[in-house]
Amino acid sequence: MTFIKDLKDGQRVSSVYLCKQKNTALTKNGKEYYNVSVQDKTGNIDVKVWEINSPGIRDFEAKDYIEITGRVASFNGALQISAESIRVINPEEIDVKEFFPVSEKDTDDMYGELMKLVESVKNDYLKKLLKSFFVDDENLKKSFIAHSAAKTVHHSFIGGLLQHTLAVTKICDYFSSIYPILNRDLLIVAAMLHDIGKTKELSEFPENDYTDDGNLLGHIVIGVEMINENISKIEGFPKVLASELKHCVVAHHGELEFGSPKKPSLVEAIALSFADNTDAKIQTISEAFNAKEDKGMQWLGYNKFVDSNIRRTHETWDI
Repeated sequence: MTFIKDLKDGQRVSSVYLCKQKNTALTKNGKEYYNVSVQDKTGNIDVKVWEINSPGIRDFEAKDYIEITGRVASFNGALQISAESIRVINPEEIDVKEFFPVSEKDTDDMYGELMKLVESVKNDYLKKLLKSFFVDDENLKKSFIAHSAAKTVHHSFIGGLLQHTLAVTKICDYFSSIYPILNRDLLIVAAMLHDIGKTKELSEFPENDYTDDGNLLGHIVIGVEMINENISKIEGFPKVLASELKHCVVAHHGELEFGSPKKPSLVEAIALSFADNTDAKIQTISEAFNAKEDKGMQWLGYNKFVDSNIRRTHETWDI
């Protein structure tokens, strides 16, 4: 397999990719052609099929795995493939992980770490709530492990939601060890559930796109609804504890303009918003560093998410 990141101008290629989009377009002369977008775990590239009636161009659609034979060329500063032949590949013949971005960390190991944190919760009601999500609900567990934490920006890969949730929870656990004012159980449970709504806000790969509820409600509202539903099944769950937990989730973006319906009023909500923002921003910069092929590059330019021109620390210039 030839990964998209390794393609070069003028190169002959014969490799399998995932078809993301397929559209019919017209040349200036009115001739139909296919404008196709394909991906693998390293990136995306456009494919042009100029001879759509060629016997080498078999029927294919978006979401098919397709073997493309053709030549790479540069057009308007971007690489594209001019396809000579295309055929659909049976998904059972390939390793699907080669076609989607995947966490560099082992998902089983991360989930194991998360379960240790679940067991460390002392409050019986909160522990039962966590187990209702991460132990008792096999479908939720499977979805949680497979999901990204975002469509773009940060942790937008398989295992991203798990990786982000674990990091935020560990940061909150550390906060609770140095600030006695924090209710550790409340804080780390809020951390584990703060993005649970993303399992319904975003579809799984290959789409990794917003669902109807994702567009209409957003992950914060969805998450609170999911927490409410599971709390209702736990007899005697304290009302005030439920409100405090939901407040932390509602306020975890920190500011109204960042999408939180409420600003943090509890110290645990403040700590959670800082932990969430810390992991999101550092991961965003990490992904920006990893995306640059020029290892000698120092300044990487303006990054919208951190609202700053970012630069590598001098000791990492050659890494």
